[in-house]
Amino acid sequence: MSDIRIGIIGGSGLYQMEGLSDVVERDIDTPFGKPSDSYRIGHLEGRNVVFLARHNRDHTILPSELNFRANIYGFKKLGVEWILSASAVGSLREDLRPLDIVLPTQFYDRTRTRISTFFGNGIVAHVSFADPVCNQLGDIIHSAGETAGVKIKRGGTYVCMEGPQFSTKAESYTYRSWGMDLIGMTNLQEAKLAREAEICYSTIALVTDYDCWHPAHDAVTVAEVVENLHRNSENAQKIIRSAVRRLPVDRTCKCKDALQNAIMTDLKKAPPETLKSLGVILERYI
Repeated sequence: MSDIRIGIIGGSGLYQMEGLSDVVERDIDTPFGKPSDSYRIGHLEGRNVVFLARHNRDHTILPSELNFRANIYGFKKLGVEWILSASAVGSLREDLRPLDIVLPTQFYDRTRTRISTFFGNGIVAHVSFADPVCNQLGDIIHSAGETAGVKIKRGGTYVCMEGPQFSTKAESYTYRSWGMDLIGMTNLQEAKLAREAEICYSTIALVTDYDCWHPAHDAVTVAEVVENLHRNSENAQKIIRSAVRRLPVDRTCKCKDALQNAIMTDLKKAPPETLKSLGVILERYI
């Protein structure tokens, strides 16, 4: 299937995309190892799309075990230019309630053990990341939600924590005092790597709980997360289907040229094995 420009990442509770037809599963080898699962390629709303279950369709991969580089590289190899990433999050604000859907515009990194770049091993690049999600894609998803009759809140900062444990109360109170809005375990590395791969990326955050700070709510549990994800899955998929219909042929954002002025190394002097491993990432610049 040619012209696969739209990628969807399904997080906890979203292991398949309803309405995806004529599905072909494809395993992709990458220089960075195996992606989380097979890529499921098919038709959705008249467009060619590819779906990946972030934690594997059987949910066997911890957040810290995710091979983010392989996942994003696989999308790039398939020709993807847009990634819509659905993810469960906790709320750090009273007005962001369980079952709300939010499009965060910023990230704060509290991870410790993760690789967040394709570069190194003889090639240095520093992409701009002041605005870590694609505004063009965010506009499309926000408008898609309104068209689908699903209310979406736009803006806010997503704290990406290491996990797999949920927060302590001390941590939750601290993040609130910093002005953070949402907390999750996965999306920051995806956003960084998508930017390096010149792929437009946006998080669709599905609020499942109040973390552990809210005095009127018990601390978050897996049972609560799963229940609220199931309740919100239908709305999330409505938004994604509506957004897929709206995605344009041409991109006008800066994401598509993120590496243009970011590569510090003279690629003519770069190690051949590193150039080979970054083939689909650097093909425009070699």
